[in-house]
This record gives sequence, C-alpha cells and structure tokens, in this order.
Amino acid sequence: MTRPDRSSLLTVLTAAALCAGAAVAAAQDANTTRMTCAAARQAVTQQGAAVLHTSASTFDRFVTSRAHCMVTELLEPAFVPTSDVRQCFVGYRCQEPISPPN
Repeated sequence: MTRPDRSSLLTVLTAAALCAGAAVAAAQDANTTRMTCAAARQAVTQQGAAVLHTSASTFDRFVTSRAHCMVTELLEPAFVPTSDVRQCFVGYRCQEPISPPN
C-alpha cells in the first residue's frame, strides 16, 4: 500500500474546506424573512432538518419528524416569519418535555 503524496493530500483538504465553507455560507443565507413560506418549508423538508435564521440575530433548528430529534425529545409545531406570511408553518422544533414540579 502506498502513501498519498503531499500534493494529493493538500488537494483533498482544500476541497473539503471549500465544501464546508459553502455549507456555512448557505446556512447563513437561510433567513426566513427573505424567503417565501414555500421556500422556507422546502429548506426543512429537503434535508429533514435545517437551521434557519428567523431574524438578523435569531436562529433555530427545524425538523420534519422525530427521527431528527433526540430520543427524549418531543415535537413542537414551528411557525416562522417569511416574506409573504407572518406565521408560516415550516415543520417542528425538537423540545425536551417539561416535567411538572414536585
């Protein structure tokens, strides 16, 4: 088995860094106030889970089903502001159940 040469390794690392940078840039651009309701909903449904900005300083993670939550979490319907709808249903938030006080 041969070891990869230094230029091959550098090429792979550069490609990985560019892909990671593109993913971060795409997430930063996903601001629901600049999207239609349909586009915001599609951003969640395409991946099953997505982090969306709901204003210049707030963001949250939205999911399509419990499959994207921790075992102990429940689904809470999620509504966000979009460019065309004040409260657009985009999916759900994963939430830990609130236990009653003793």
